[in-house]
Amino acid sequence: MISLSGLNDKQREAAETIEGPVLILAGAGSGKTRTITYRIAHMVDNLGIKGDSILGVSFTNKAAKEMRERVHTLLGSRKSKGVSLLTFHSLGVRILKKEITKLGYQENFSIYDQSDQIGIVRDAMRHYSAEKKFDQKDILSKISFLKNAGIHEDDFANSPHFDPEDAYSHAAEYAYRYYQEKLKFFNAIDFDDILFLTLKLFRAFPEVAKAYSERFKFIMVDEYQDTNTLQFELIMHLTSTHKNLCVVGDDDQSIYAFRGADVTNILEFEKVFHNAKIVKLEENYRSVTSILDLANNVIKVNKKRRDKTLWSQKKSDHIPFLWAMGDTDHEAEVIVEEIVRHQGNGGHLADIAILYRSNTQAPPIEDQLRLSQVPYQIIGGQKFYDKKEVKDLMSYLFVILNPSDQMALRRILNIPNRGIGNATLEKYLKKSEEDKLPLFHVLEKYPNIDPQRAQGIITFVELINKYKKKFQTGTLAENISVLIEDIDYLNFIDKQYDNAKQVERRRKDVMYFIESANRFTNYYKENATLKIFCERLLLQDSQDKDKLEDEEGDSDVRKNEVTLMTLHSSKGLEFQKVFLVGIEEETLPHKRTISQGEDISEERRLFYVGITRAQEMLIMTYAKQRKLFGKDMPRTKSRFINDLVGSNLFIEQDRTTFGHLTVEEADTYKKSFFSNLLDTLEEK
Repeated sequence: MISLSGLNDKQREAAETIEGPVLILAGAGSGKTRTITYRIAHMVDNLGIKGDSILGVSFTNKAAKEMRERVHTLLGSRKSKGVSLLTFHSLGVRILKKEITKLGYQENFSIYDQSDQIGIVRDAMRHYSAEKKFDQKDILSKISFLKNAGIHEDDFANSPHFDPEDAYSHAAEYAYRYYQEKLKFFNAIDFDDILFLTLKLFRAFPEVAKAYSERFKFIMVDEYQDTNTLQFELIMHLTSTHKNLCVVGDDDQSIYAFRGADVTNILEFEKVFHNAKIVKLEENYRSVTSILDLANNVIKVNKKRRDKTLWSQKKSDHIPFLWAMGDTDHEAEVIVEEIVRHQGNGGHLADIAILYRSNTQAPPIEDQLRLSQVPYQIIGGQKFYDKKEVKDLMSYLFVILNPSDQMALRRILNIPNRGIGNATLEKYLKKSEEDKLPLFHVLEKYPNIDPQRAQGIITFVELINKYKKKFQTGTLAENISVLIEDIDYLNFIDKQYDNAKQVERRRKDVMYFIESANRFTNYYKENATLKIFCERLLLQDSQDKDKLEDEEGDSDVRKNEVTLMTLHSSKGLEFQKVFLVGIEEETLPHKRTISQGEDISEERRLFYVGITRAQEMLIMTYAKQRKLFGKDMPRTKSRFINDLVGSNLFIEQDRTTFGHLTVEEADTYKKSFFSNLLDTLEEK
């Protein structure tokens, strides 16, 4: 028998409620996975329910794997074997493998990846006669959106998403029809088709849906607040013969509307599933009380939400901080100084996370971490110095400093395009091997090995030699800027990508790299030479490679490094100490949400998610001015903070006034300040 005595009262109530519709409102850190896995174990071991009649669906492979492992630990391999704990898409693939022939496909279908998908869209656009060119990825993204909204290619033109006056809509409609026709001809589906075609199957063949509903008599859905229209309808089909549906979620953590998630699915659960039982898990096992008090007061401003209040038995003297920073660079400096102190006092870097609304906020922090030699990882994004355009520019600097750096030289020899392809390069590499000379010296000494490419080689060699001298004077940022102009690199980016958003993003990366060189100069002053700059870059590159080898050797080793990520990526994670960066108007809430007049409820939920990642200490920051696209722009505190003014839920500090104090020093300062103030008042 499985004992439920280890669950709290509300968790136990949720685990013991088996029949009928159940909504488990699981607040952040309230032990939802523990609750639902004990619920499954209770059903199988205590109530004798057959495992193969139980279906649990989640959104990620990680979540599904964790549930499987916990259930296996509780029940053992024999009893847990029949229980299906899958992602939505894994379930869809299982169903399609058995039933897809009913839709006119063959059993051995392929699942196309993005490159295959883009190839079909490209062909569609070639056949589509229009004066204007349309970006292939944008078209594919539109098709993906329509599938996740459950809209068939034949229904798109009559849907609210089609604009008859818009050329893009007409192009997308043509491409969608062409795309689906070709996929079927190739006996292939894409990732979005997995659920889209499963729903199509259930609609067209209700007896199939009924059979699966009769097979899975008890269904559980994790992260229910993240379900979209299509997933909701699939759930309705799977519960058509019974109402034994248990959903677990938190409307306050619904942050994926951009992926089609519909928060009304959880807000209106009992309107769809009548007589539903609602169990609230409000005891939080993650955070101290002061952090939860802040979180509760932030989120309660949202009007459309289910009433719940997180509480904890974990007390602490620490109150969340709000630090006012001078500017972007000052913000990064103070945060990293605090991290270095934490490490110096014996703290682990793995206990720290830096969270931000947008990836564009990361580069200044990355720079400061690198300058201070603090190891870090980025989750759900790419390290700034790993980006293609940044790697290109770094390679130019490495070759200017050391022309014998063959790997860097080979990377940039034909960037931007000089007509020097692999065939030409092989000729020079052969000569390099024969004469035992570095490749650059061969290019310099024998440019005519390939007469047709000689001028391109000569121009390149002259450029490198010119900048070897140039970097001996002037600042790093100035020389890098001139180099970028000299090789016409921004124009090269424009030609490389046909997606305007992608071009803009990559151009910004180039600007950030120049700003990075400027920060390096400000940090190292007169020692800010090209040599030291490159050494720092190479050192970090080497550390990253060592770290990668360590990870490949032992995946269980806990990486002792600071974690950087967006608020969206942070959901489900927890850290002892969290820095919430850029709590400003037009950052959080995001400028796009404000300018388009959209509901900012989800932006507030993002803030709430960020706050509830912190276990013991939370430090929020905002800058009085922030560098945006190369310009210093004045910034103001987020309205989410202004809503809390006078609440005593956090301590606000102007770090530009206090200087670089530690949290402990600032806390002492505050106590001393108020103590002195009281003494003065008593004297008066």
